[in-house]
Amino acid sequence: MKPIPPLLDHLVLATPDLAATVADFTRRTGVTPAHGGVHVGLGTRNHLVALGGRSYLEIIGPDPEQPEPVELRPFGVDRLAGPRTVTWAISPPDLEPAITAALARGYDPGPVHPMSRRTPDGTLLRWRLTDSGTAHPSGLIPFLIDWGDSLHPAASGLPVTPLLEVSATAPDPDEVHSLLSALGTELTVTEGPFAITFTVQTAQGPVTFG
Repeated sequence: MKPIPPLLDHLVLATPDLAATVADFTRRTGVTPAHGGVHVGLGTRNHLVALGGRSYLEIIGPDPEQPEPVELRPFGVDRLAGPRTVTWAISPPDLEPAITAALARGYDPGPVHPMSRRTPDGTLLRWRLTDSGTAHPSGLIPFLIDWGDSLHPAASGLPVTPLLEVSATAPDPDEVHSLLSALGTELTVTEGPFAITFTVQTAQGPVTFG
């Protein structure tokens, strides 16, 4: 297995306390995540760090400046006791053919939804993604994302902590591997409870987040 999953777009580190998690990431890596943007109506905002190449880390949590959303916040933020790597995304060359291929191989990535947010400088980013709410409940199977004509976050001058590896554990690694294969990617998965970890390179050496 490759240490970094093929087609990796971004990792999602969700937290019930965004400011505290950003501060912890800064302390452990020496790199301060950049302000990403606000997800209006969803009650969340994010901070971003480039991981090298066309990949980045999204740290997402509640936005204290927004009112309580009607529905639960994305990525189970409302139910987390602490920060956790909850899932990841891949960016295939063409979204629809990738979905068609996955369906033919027995895996349904879910419906496609348009999304958008504004960056701190006011730039509107638009993207499409498959519905992670219908994906494998473990979070180990990535959702698919297409940035269209928008500037990819990793190309927007973010601070960088190079990604060294991504790995996971699952009660049935073979099941996870088969679903990943249907999406044209792979991930090192060993037996254990559902979990995702990633390791970045820093000036202090490798640092791992779970």
